[in-house]
Amino acid sequence: MKSIQRLLFTFIASCLALSAVASDNNQSQFNDMNNNSKKLVAYFSATGTTMEAATLLAKVADAQLHEIVPETRYTPADLNWRDKNSRSSIEMKDKSSRPAIANRVENMSQYDTIFVGFPIWWYVAPTIINTFLEQYDLTGKTIVPFFTSGGSGAGETLKYLKPSAPNANWVEPKNLNYANEGDIKRWLDSL
Repeated sequence: MKSIQRLLFTFIASCLALSAVASDNNQSQFNDMNNNSKKLVAYFSATGTTMEAATLLAKVADAQLHEIVPETRYTPADLNWRDKNSRSSIEMKDKSSRPAIANRVENMSQYDTIFVGFPIWWYVAPTIINTFLEQYDLTGKTIVPFFTSGGSGAGETLKYLKPSAPNANWVEPKNLNYANEGDIKRWLDSL
């Protein structure tokens, strides 16, 4: 009986030690990501929801924040997905649509990791995100898409975004609806 107890105690102690090492390694990866690379959180937000997620992400990741500003801002009528003639409906029907952007990131070459945020429209990123990506040479950079959504997932987002930065390293999109600091930190630790 004592040998079983000893064996059980040794097993539990080993598991606890491995857990501590794994936790230290995750924290080390997060620290490396925070300290050894320059990060940018670039986002497009039509209603403010994605802006909130992007602002929190930039804070947690210790990254620069950049709003992707459309040359012509979207009005509520433009965003009416029930109207087949609304601006967003027309843009999303035409995958080659590239809405103009009013601003640029200065010195994009300084960033190693670029978080790109957007609302999901018709199960993909709005085409203004393609416009943003195509403005820069993103070769070798890590692109981490994140999104907000009223209920749908990322759909075919990567299928339509990757051709706009074909030589970048892509990460699977992450839904940051209702994410808090702890959720974001856990996600960053998993990257």
